[in-house]
Amino acid sequence: MSPWISLITALTLLLYLVITINVGRARAKYKVAPPKTTGDAGFERVLRVQQNTLEQLVLFLPALWLFSFYVNPLWGALVGAIWLVGRIAYAWGYYQAAEKRMLGFGISSLSSMVLLLGSLVGIILSLVRP
Repeated sequence: MSPWISLITALTLLLYLVITINVGRARAKYKVAPPKTTGDAGFERVLRVQQNTLEQLVLFLPALWLFSFYVNPLWGALVGAIWLVGRIAYAWGYYQAAEKRMLGFGISSLSSMVLLLGSLVGIILSLVRP
């Protein structure tokens, strides 16, 4: 087990926790009581950041660990760190305006694709090596 990949995983979970707390804070700020998921556009952007990040975690975390195991844990951690930066940029931008989310989304999506495709190559190579 790689401590670098474990660190990226823990930081990813911490980021998700902060983003989730932000939803609760936005509910209070914009007076959107649970279970409502609509209201002020500012609240909806904060909620969308949380939902999209959760959707992306389903792809990112397994790809991160598979890449680490089949390719290289240090490179996996580096790409994972780039993913984290992308997610922070995504959240920061989206909190301000929906159209400001694209750079962060692109960075994190590309990072996930690198991890997934790299994992597939690593897995296939491990299957065909004698």
